[in-house]
Amino acid sequence: MKIDVHQVAKLARLELDEDKASLFAAQLGDVLEYMDKLGEVDTSGVEPLYSPSEHPAPMRPDEVRREFDRQDILANAPDTDDQFFIVPKVV
Repeated sequence: MKIDVHQVAKLARLELDEDKASLFAAQLGDVLEYMDKLGEVDTSGVEPLYSPSEHPAPMRPDEVRREFDRQDILANAPDTDDQFFIVPKVV
């Protein structure tokens, strides 16, 4: 399988020069080649593995908590009206 790096870059809205495009095309080719090798492995009789960890995921109670002050959060915003984030109109 061959991937058109320029099409992928266009979909990701990335601008790639030819050097980077060649580099990424080679890397993607290596990944796909490795995936093809993995596809050749006989896995019949192997139990599906849903997680590499046998430990249960740590859970915390689903509780509403106020962890940050509004002004602390707005301090990182590029533009605010001191109450909300101001973002460019999308539609």
